[in-house]
Amino acid sequence: MLLLITFCVVFLVQFYFYLVLFRKYTSFQRSEIEQKNYPISIVVCAKNEAGNLERLLPKLAQQEYSSFEIVLVDDGSTDNTLNEMLSFKKAHASSAFKVTIVQILQEISKGKKEALSMGIQSAQNPYILLTDADCMPVSEKWIALMTSHFSQKTAIVLGYGAYQKRNNSFLNKLIRFETLLTALQYFSYALAGKPYMGVGRNLAYKKEAFINAGGFKEHSHIRSGDDDLFVSQIANQNNTTICDHKESFTESKPHTRFKNWIRQKRRHITTATHYKPETKILLGLFFISQVAIYALLLISIISETFRFIIISLFLIRLIFWYITIHKVAMRLHEKDLIAFGPLYEISIIFIQLYIFLKNIISPPKYW
Repeated sequence: MLLLITFCVVFLVQFYFYLVLFRKYTSFQRSEIEQKNYPISIVVCAKNEAGNLERLLPKLAQQEYSSFEIVLVDDGSTDNTLNEMLSFKKAHASSAFKVTIVQILQEISKGKKEALSMGIQSAQNPYILLTDADCMPVSEKWIALMTSHFSQKTAIVLGYGAYQKRNNSFLNKLIRFETLLTALQYFSYALAGKPYMGVGRNLAYKKEAFINAGGFKEHSHIRSGDDDLFVSQIANQNNTTICDHKESFTESKPHTRFKNWIRQKRRHITTATHYKPETKILLGLFFISQVAIYALLLISIISETFRFIIISLFLIRLIFWYITIHKVAMRLHEKDLIAFGPLYEISIIFIQLYIFLKNIISPPKYW
């Protein structure tokens, strides 16, 4: 009986997340696009990213927007990064947009947060749009769409940072499915009035909000978190919104080696312990319920205890899980992830368990 009661509790928790909380996003109605033309500065930090900048910078120059600046921060690079920036600035000296270069010498480089702070402080415009050097906007309307969501009270716009699709790659599908689930959560939480993170690959906010918060000062001792911890710090139910139009996406190159992806995820997950208590409880409850729903199902099948009832409940859960994932995948244009979604979910659960235990035993000390 304890097994059945426990499974029912876990089932209800999953029901809450997928049919109540996540429905905030799956049922979200996009508003009509209103061109705002707010003056905005795109800030890109780069450390030994010459090759990526060669691909990104032309995409930024093609943006269809009337008033923007491109702020490029060379964070102590030892390759041709600075030369790429200087060449780009020279080539666009007469363009409608302005190019500003901030150089940080290698011997005084203090990491991405410091570089990003210097870039934002150097920006001439009151609105900031962030992306990474290894990303690129998928359309010429990226700035216009992200900026259109600002208003007098909206200070933060959360965007979607997709990953390139690669054929016949299970790792690629895992990376993209994990990215989709992450977006489902931070979009849903934001729409529920509980914003807790964004991704630096596609994030916009008012410069004033950054300055008033003291920049990254509150968590400057933590090497990561320039996106999620900062959003967690300043975001609230009134000043945050989302932008999920397809043409507002950015796209990054995904890892092609499993160990490199794990290394990245181990670093990213270290910031979660610094989220607000309510956020940590909800995120923890969601993860525990994911693990428990499969573990209890397996126990029931092996022990033949309440097997019919538990399998029936699990199938019901699978139905509303598929409905949610289908809606999200269609909205974020990741429909090839739908069919084998449960396989990706189970794989990610095991990977997250491994990362959690690995970080406890040996906390990552790299960046």
